[in-house]
Amino acid sequence: MVSADSAKTKPVFSPAPGTMPTACIALADGSVFYGRGFGAEGVAVAELCFNTAMTGYQEIMTDPSYAGQVVTFTFPHIGNTGINAEDDESNDPVAAGMVVKWDPTTPSNWRAAETLSAWLARRGRIGLGGVDTRRLTRAIRRQGAPHCAIQHAADGQFDVAALQERARAWSGLVGLDLAKDVTCAQSYRWDEMRWAWPNGYPRRTGAGHKVVALDYGAKRNILRCLASAGCDVTVLPATATADEVLAHNPVGVFLSNGPGDPEATGAYAVPMIRDIMARTALPIFGICLGHQMLALALGGRTLKMNHGHHGANHPVKDIETGKVEITSMNHGFAVDGQSLPDGVIETHVSLFDGSNCGIRMQDRPVFSVQYHPEASPGPMDSTYLFDRFVAAMAATA
Repeated sequence: MVSADSAKTKPVFSPAPGTMPTACIALADGSVFYGRGFGAEGVAVAELCFNTAMTGYQEIMTDPSYAGQVVTFTFPHIGNTGINAEDDESNDPVAAGMVVKWDPTTPSNWRAAETLSAWLARRGRIGLGGVDTRRLTRAIRRQGAPHCAIQHAADGQFDVAALQERARAWSGLVGLDLAKDVTCAQSYRWDEMRWAWPNGYPRRTGAGHKVVALDYGAKRNILRCLASAGCDVTVLPATATADEVLAHNPVGVFLSNGPGDPEATGAYAVPMIRDIMARTALPIFGICLGHQMLALALGGRTLKMNHGHHGANHPVKDIETGKVEITSMNHGFAVDGQSLPDGVIETHVSLFDGSNCGIRMQDRPVFSVQYHPEASPGPMDSTYLFDRFVAAMAATA
């Protein structure tokens, strides 16, 4: 790492003789890393995190939970499988940019329809290659997820001082409601199920359990898992009221994943959840931000983590069964397990740091988890949670 004073003369990445860096990332503490740009040119300011997943970079970049973040990938082989339209978790990349160790290579996968660089350029997202991602990751772990400014400039011209100042001036994710930015504009029905060989995504037919899914930044594969479990899914915007939810006569309510500070989103989501619980006994299932919304509605608190959990290899223990699941995670805020009131049981904890990863109400079919049972990318150890939700609806219908 280099200091602000030496940033212009001592880059962390030294290009090959006769070439120059075409991208850089400046942290709020003054550190600067240089590399080679790919994708779109321009500048982006965001929080910097790292993700340890070995697969699924396309799903990660299009996960709405990454709004307001630049993702450093610790796995070096990013771009090898290319891009295809089927693996998007939303309409466009949501992460502000990506940082990788090695430049993306030519795709070598039968499903590839486009290169990573071309896809990022077409979608207006910045990529940085040739960066010492191990060193950068250690900086993130040491100081917490820092604010950063990234730039891709083909001419190699950077105003480093200006980038550092933009990183320092950025307000950060605390207090920021990003769910409103990534939610759907209007309600819609969802019937696409999980991918299956050889025909891709089948459509659900016939009757199903009527579920209203609140979209705080819902990943498509979560909705597919609900449909595959037998749910007739209607998706509503994040700001939907309890009256709007109940107008669809659901037998279950789902609270989706999403970005930003849960307390900020909770300003409108928590009253809605409390209203539904006060007026009905409907089963409720939440994932990620939805888990945090439920915890806040039940009287718990949330807190900002040092560098969060981002990866597809996170061990979580089910306290009630003793079972350990390997899970996919993506969150920078967490529920404070010590804040849960009587009647709310902590069901899961992270085996990395002991943080809360799941809750349930003692006397009602209301539960949630911090991690991502739908995977995409990640293991499938926890897909049973969708069946648990369906069983709760069947028992209360």
